Amino acid sequence: MNSKNKNLWISGLVIVIIAIVVVVFFLPHKQTTEASNLDLSKTYIADIVVKDYGTIEVELNPKEAPLTCENFIELANEGFYDNLTFHRIMKGFMIQGGDPNGNGTGGSDKTIKGEFSSNGVENNLSHERGVISMARSNDKDSASSQFFICDADDPFLDGDYAAFGKVIKGMDVVDKIADDARPTDNNGSISKDEQPVIETITIKEQ
Repeated sequence: MNSKNKNLWISGLVIVIIAIVVVVFFLPHKQTTEASNLDLSKTYIADIVVKDYGTIEVELNPKEAPLTCENFIELANEGFYDNLTFHRIMKGFMIQGGDPNGNGTGGSDKTIKGEFSSNGVENNLSHERGVISMARSNDKDSASSQFFICDADDPFLDGDYAAFGKVIKGMDVVDKIADDARPTDNNGSISKDEQPVIETITIKEQ
């Protein structure tokens, strides 16, 4: 290879490298919502056993919210939710739990992408009565372990919170928890000694 051709080859290689760098680091990327560890051909059922109340059976929907379902399943299988509580309850709205601190400030050791339309992710699950969804802070990617179950239709949450399944059995348990709740403020906070205890959450695959 003569020097002229060699210089042209090097120049071409440099251009290719620069193009790759621009694509990788500077162009906007669509964050994938595909959960690699879930088999989307399977049905995933979560049994949420609440002490003195019974079992809430939830069918998860990984086709709409794969990362959210994967995170929830992993935490449940690790026993993370065992003996946590429902710390925030608002009858006619929702019951919220899954916080290790029991006051709305805690979570697991990681956060996940918020799978809802205002965060650039298509999610067609509406917050109807019985739907389970992830709680979060103002940060759209701050969901961790806290979840809530709607005890009424809450369509105003659509597009801003990651719904990921629906109760298929045990709405009477959700209703009873909401009926018994005695919030200490307008935010639905429940005293530590009155918070319903989640004994276990177990996942069944069908």
